[in-house]
Amino acid sequence: MKKIRVGEGWDVHALVEGRPLIMGGIEIPYHLGLLGHSDADVLAHAIIDCLLWAAALGDIGRHYSDTDPQFKGADSMVLLADTVKKITDLGWSIGNIDCTIICQAPKLAHFIPLMQTQLANVMGIECQDINIKAKTAEKMGPVGEGKAIEANSVCLLFQGPAT
Repeated sequence: MKKIRVGEGWDVHALVEGRPLIMGGIEIPYHLGLLGHSDADVLAHAIIDCLLWAAALGDIGRHYSDTDPQFKGADSMVLLADTVKKITDLGWSIGNIDCTIICQAPKLAHFIPLMQTQLANVMGIECQDINIKAKTAEKMGPVGEGKAIEANSVCLLFQGPAT
């Protein structure tokens, strides 16, 4: 029997002027972007955390500190690829990933297939093994007020190569 693990990840970033809005490795046209040390890809960061947590490797801050100058402006797809290498070097394979982006705006339905393809390509998994959905916060809290975007992710890892 293969050993399996589940990991959960979460991230939130403030929306600000003068930054691009990048989620799932895709730049989304919008008048605001996410504030962060790296490119602030809230979805990628939630996925990185769920993968690291499932593999018992700590969290994103342990590996890609927001105080380390080498990660200033970092492309989160590069960080995600590095994370996948870390877990596969330990013998883990990704079974599936399920994600939720919570934002009041912009509408994301058109961009979800692009995000799914980009993330699957970076992680070396099939598109059907990653699910992304978008929800609003029903105008409640900082996310609902359009001041931030949040993402949640859960993954299943199993020992051994993908079949």
